[in-house]
Amino acid sequence: MTKVSVVVPVYNAATYLEQCLDSILAQTFTDFELLLVDDCSTDESSQICDCYASNSQVRVVHLTERLGVSTARNIGVKNARGI
Repeated sequence: MTKVSVVVPVYNAATYLEQCLDSILAQTFTDFELLLVDDCSTDESSQICDCYASNSQVRVVHLTERLGVSTARNIGVKNARGI
């Protein structure tokens, strides 16, 4: 069972997204899931998220309409598997 869930709301963050995700995944603590909530990005962020989803620690939720960072974060929390 996953102990920690890291929720990252994503919206048009392609410029820095890979650096952010690589930094999170490089942590020495490994018992976590990384949940990316794509809030209808219009840049390459969605594709970047999907590439990272091949990692077993990473899950992606693609929203179907732009809801804003707070709602995206709350959706991430609702989908978190950490305890």
